[in-house]
Amino acid sequence: MLILNPEIDERQVPVALDKFLKVITTDGGTIENIDIWGRRRLAYEIQKKNEGIYAVVNFTATSATTAELDRQLNLNEQIMRTKVLRAEEAIAQVAAEKQRAEAKAARKAAAPAKAAKA
Repeated sequence: MLILNPEIDERQVPVALDKFLKVITTDGGTIENIDIWGRRRLAYEIQKKNEGIYAVVNFTATSATTAELDRQLNLNEQIMRTKVLRAEEAIAQVAAEKQRAEAKAARKAAAPAKAAKA
């Protein structure tokens, strides 16, 4: 996942990503999916900006290729943040977040019932 500078035109995002993703394809890796989420509000300010353009890329590559991709992304000024996860870790994080959200919803549902009894 990466967050790009919001000053970039959203139509230019795939072009900007392609030059970085060539690192993966030239080393024999494959790109399964590129999902551009578009402009989103950030949870906190990054580089004095409140928005960013999110993109999620699913790919298969060696660890050396992944490290090189991450290094090149971090050197570019258009890229505000990057996060590289293994698929297993990402799936586990999504499942844990879903479980936390369900527990929070259950607590909220139980809170009005307690207030009504009191």
